[in-house]
Amino acid sequence: MRLPLAWLILRSIVHYVAEAGTVPVSIGAMKSYRWHAVALIVLTGYLYFHILVRLAAQWATDPNFSHGFFVPAFSLFLLWQSRSTLSRLPIVPSFWGLPVLLFAVTVLLLGVLGAELFLSRVSLVLLIAGLVIFFLGWAFLRAVLFPLCFLILMIPIPAIVFNQITFPLQILASKVAAATLPLAGVPVLREGNVINLPAMPLEVAEACSGIRSLLSLATLAIIYGYLMERRIWVRVVLALASIPIAVAANSFRIVGTGLLVQYWDPDKAQGFFHEFSGWLVFVVSLLMLYLLHQLFRFHSRYEGAAS
Repeated sequence: MRLPLAWLILRSIVHYVAEAGTVPVSIGAMKSYRWHAVALIVLTGYLYFHILVRLAAQWATDPNFSHGFFVPAFSLFLLWQSRSTLSRLPIVPSFWGLPVLLFAVTVLLLGVLGAELFLSRVSLVLLIAGLVIFFLGWAFLRAVLFPLCFLILMIPIPAIVFNQITFPLQILASKVAAATLPLAGVPVLREGNVINLPAMPLEVAEACSGIRSLLSLATLAIIYGYLMERRIWVRVVLALASIPIAVAANSFRIVGTGLLVQYWDPDKAQGFFHEFSGWLVFVVSLLMLYLLHQLFRFHSRYEGAAS
């Protein structure tokens, strides 16, 4: 069903081009072809219905990507916030949107035929970009570029890439814990991602790799930077800083778990305390990100006062 619909979208676009003849440059001219846009939006929604349902199901069942629910909501919020600016932009449709649309549908077909969810989902973002260019123009694309690119964060990383990231994070967290615990008087023998303590062996599993907090913190860092900071370079630094902050916080969470096992009760390393420590470390990570931003603000105020 998806493949015929993809070709139907292409035919509708080509029909629009043939009937329009020239690029409409006014709202009045666009009204004559509005039903084409409505038809394309309906077809696109129907085409991606099952893809979006599976995407939402993955957000709900996979804790690593539970932040996906907030991504489209924040993008819609940004569009609503800039609605007055968008309403004043001139509508200058561009035929350059057509190759973008063709490329998006091609990516969708490759994703469906190859059973590759990542390609199928990315094609939706590309398709939206093509529709914006084709019907509204480049000025609109520039105006909505950040909310559109932000949608990439709602798409789960491909499993092959995800595994290539999580295992090094597991090893890194276990190395940091193995190097830190002896400073607190806990003898450690590390074997890969397993930390052998006198009380019991402690395995740094995939769920403890920190990838979950890293993805969530990076998303929140981008949101925070966009809302609270005007300087582009500070936004970029905050987003990049979320990576070492999340990794360091997770490593010290493993250290805390090792201390809990050795000096209190091995059973406490599981269940409520284990889950609570994850939330606590994430809150500490957010606080560190906030303090870093305040440091940038203090530095800029100090330079302004000095000058």
